[in-house]
Amino acid sequence: MSEMKTATVVGAGMVGLATAWHLQERGVEVTVLDRHGVAAGASWGNAGWLTPGLVMPLADPSLWAYGPKAMLDPSASLSVPFRFDGALWAFLARFMANATHGAWQRAMAALTPIDRLALEAYDELEAGGVHATSHPSRWVVGFERERESRPFVHELRAVAKAGQEVRLSRMPDGVRVPHLSRAVQSTWTLEGQRYIDPGAYVQALATSVSARGAKVLSDARVEGVRVVPGGVETAVHGHDAVTSDAVVLATGAWLPELAQRFGVRTRLQAGRGYSFSVPVASPPIDHPVYFPARRVACTPYQGRLRIAGTMEFRGPDEPFQPARVDAIVSSVRGLFEGVDLDSREDEWVGSRPVTPDGLPLVGRTAAPGVYVAGGHGMWGMVLGPATGRALATLITTGQVPEEIRPFDPLR
Repeated sequence: MSEMKTATVVGAGMVGLATAWHLQERGVEVTVLDRHGVAAGASWGNAGWLTPGLVMPLADPSLWAYGPKAMLDPSASLSVPFRFDGALWAFLARFMANATHGAWQRAMAALTPIDRLALEAYDELEAGGVHATSHPSRWVVGFERERESRPFVHELRAVAKAGQEVRLSRMPDGVRVPHLSRAVQSTWTLEGQRYIDPGAYVQALATSVSARGAKVLSDARVEGVRVVPGGVETAVHGHDAVTSDAVVLATGAWLPELAQRFGVRTRLQAGRGYSFSVPVASPPIDHPVYFPARRVACTPYQGRLRIAGTMEFRGPDEPFQPARVDAIVSSVRGLFEGVDLDSREDEWVGSRPVTPDGLPLVGRTAAPGVYVAGGHGMWGMVLGPATGRALATLITTGQVPEEIRPFDPLR
């Protein structure tokens, strides 16, 4: 390979900025472009969970029973609009084809190597000057009925069998967790995971990238990317074109708009998640809470509690759907005490990039000097730093790290 001196990263979320940071570690001069700004997409309002122990394929055999409800019940945690949309139905057909035990096991085996590097990659950022903190914490996992815990426990045993560390234990009967109501009859704890304030963390990462000499441009909508003599040219609306030795496309749910012409044919669907924050009576909740049967994740957030949920298959630019927030509220009402679900702030929707096989798209495209990093689904936050490190290694050395080998964008 010729020496890599300059790179352009399109997308200022966790994945794009982590890639930029690691390229800088290897001596590459970086420009970061985003059409809206830092953490403007799925990186801001998500639950902020750094939970490699929970990283698993979204498509699993239970979808064959749950899928019809998703189309007929507007309050279902997996929401699919019942309408004619050829691209959506083509994605769903491939997604459901992966909802088998064998496909789940293969995808889990592919995800495990990068899962095991996830928290170490955060340590590297924080030791390297990113002024943000990932918080170790126990997770409280709650179920209304004992039988509801069985699928979750089974899944985590399968994750452990694939090679991940999973420290799950049942809380003794009669032990009450503050702020959980008596409707939560079965509680478990999951150890060894962390959480962050995702928007603040990504902003700190952007500040570090900028302080180390990168140009981070907001309001920089990329109109096209093309290979030219001596590099790759990125056309930016309202700005001069940027020419560099390499371009990384890390635009989340919008990745196909730029990547498809470079041979990236895997269908990618926006899986939109919703969140909001609510006040909590003293003492505050100082640990994450998960209701797997309700598909709702709760995280301490700036003195409040952020509540997040829903996988909604719609277009990434479709309007905010207030009914999805109402559905999350209804699903957990009665499970809390001292949590004011009616005093909501920070209502948000963000589009997560979901692939049919549950594996990210990370690596070379068919065009020299053009790379992609995306398709992490719900796991872009936890896997972003490890993804950025591995991709920076590939870009600067030409060697594909083992942890991203299964994620070939041209598969």
